[in-house]
Amino acid sequence: MTLSIERDTHRFRQIVRGQIKRNLRKYMSNGEMIGRQGKDLVSIPVPEIELPHFRFGEPQGGVGQGEGEIGTPLGRARPGNGYGPAGDQPGSHILEVELTMEELAEMLGEELALPRIQPKTKRNVAGEITRYTGMRRVGPESLRHFKRTYREALKRQLATGTYDRERPVIVPIRDDKRYRSWKVYPRPDSNAVILYMMDVSGSMTDRKKQLVRLTAFWIDTWLRSHYKNLAIRYIVHDAAAHEVDAHTFYHVRESGGTRISSAYELCRQIIGKHYDPADWNLYGFHFSDGENFGGEDDRRCMNLLEAALLPQMNLFCYGQVASMPGHHFMDTLAALEDEKLARARIDDDEDIYSAIRTFLGKGL
Repeated sequence: MTLSIERDTHRFRQIVRGQIKRNLRKYMSNGEMIGRQGKDLVSIPVPEIELPHFRFGEPQGGVGQGEGEIGTPLGRARPGNGYGPAGDQPGSHILEVELTMEELAEMLGEELALPRIQPKTKRNVAGEITRYTGMRRVGPESLRHFKRTYREALKRQLATGTYDRERPVIVPIRDDKRYRSWKVYPRPDSNAVILYMMDVSGSMTDRKKQLVRLTAFWIDTWLRSHYKNLAIRYIVHDAAAHEVDAHTFYHVRESGGTRISSAYELCRQIIGKHYDPADWNLYGFHFSDGENFGGEDDRRCMNLLEAALLPQMNLFCYGQVASMPGHHFMDTLAALEDEKLARARIDDDEDIYSAIRTFLGKGL
């Protein structure tokens, strides 16, 4: 009975995983998932899943039967405007399914064909992993090994001549019981830090920040699946840059101009003070609408990237959110060729999918 339930549960989870993978692009552009995120789990709303099965009854009309005009909708009637008397028919239901962040990262990697990240050769932090490697005679009943216990009981009954071939009943005694034993092994974990930078000048609307937040969620999900020791730092800037916490990063709004170089300079200072590139895998992500103050600051940004940031980082990504026509900072970055540099436009929700693939598709 237990095996049947476990088999059905596994089959159901596989069906749900398939449903989520088919709609992953939609989920990536839906901020609803962020509000359902816990420490280790994320809750995903999945439409009602109905397993296929035979139904008995009278034949009913279908496609190609009866009268109709070209373009006539088929299937259930469309929902109304919500006005009128209360109805008496059941509606559709939404099932909320919990996935671990590791499962979500695995789906992300499969859907976008992302390569596994190869951390640079750096100092590792010692972690621990527990593995069941042997047997012992004492232990909790939850770790009792059924097959080994049965084998020991059978050997004892054969040796003592109490085994009855006509009535083969095996009854283990205390000395027959065997329990799984474990050992703790060291597991090296690489250090990594994400440095998020965002333009919060007057031109960065709440809508643009929401695009940044959705993109950052998937970046976090992918990198956390590769690094157990992941630190995140947040930098906001208009004409000047400041380090803030996560809540302030996504909600603050200034009214000043834009000097992108101020963020790059603060990023360089944080790395120099806290994160030795010999010990840390460094990832920088900068989001802006690209409306920087003049060509002089563009040149200063390019100098900081070429001389200070790119040589130290595994990857530096620039995401330009919905911007007005004209010259933008992304046009300036186009002149810089470096395998560690990635650029993407994020004009609306649908662009998040391709931006994540561009940012993380290098496996750096």
